[in-house]
Amino acid sequence: MPKATAASGKGDIMSYVTNEDIELRLGTARYVQLTDDAGTGSPDEAVADEARLSAEGEVNAALAPRYAVPIDLVAHPEVADLLRGVTLDLVEYRLHARRRDIPRDVAARRAAVADWLARVGRGDESLPSVAPIPPGAPQGPRASTTGEPRILSRDELSDF
Repeated sequence: MPKATAASGKGDIMSYVTNEDIELRLGTARYVQLTDDAGTGSPDEAVADEARLSAEGEVNAALAPRYAVPIDLVAHPEVADLLRGVTLDLVEYRLHARRRDIPRDVAARRAAVADWLARVGRGDESLPSVAPIPPGAPQGPRASTTGEPRILSRDELSDF
């Protein structure tokens, strides 16, 4: 079962990747090189957090027109590896972009991910077994009022 972790201690918000996943993808030396701005020889977890959370936000923004986000990896473990790979491609690009030294393969993967996310958001592609939000369904909270009906309407006040 894929691991689902709370992002930055924010309770029930699930991360698609962890900083450990990023380190595994890059290798320890590259992970330190891309995150250690202070030159301490240790990774800066805050830098990794920012790249990870930004990448997850990009994934969620692209998927939001069709799916309730963030995708619940516990309910949909079959998409965990897919979302992990997509998110890691975006994180890797973001970390390299901070150094302005983006390898061609990293840039190409980021472009492919952005294209795929756009297709999913438009409905040209789908996430396996994740039910899309029904068309016309309300998205997000709606305002409502309670209490007594209005005593004076705008029309009744127009003479004053």
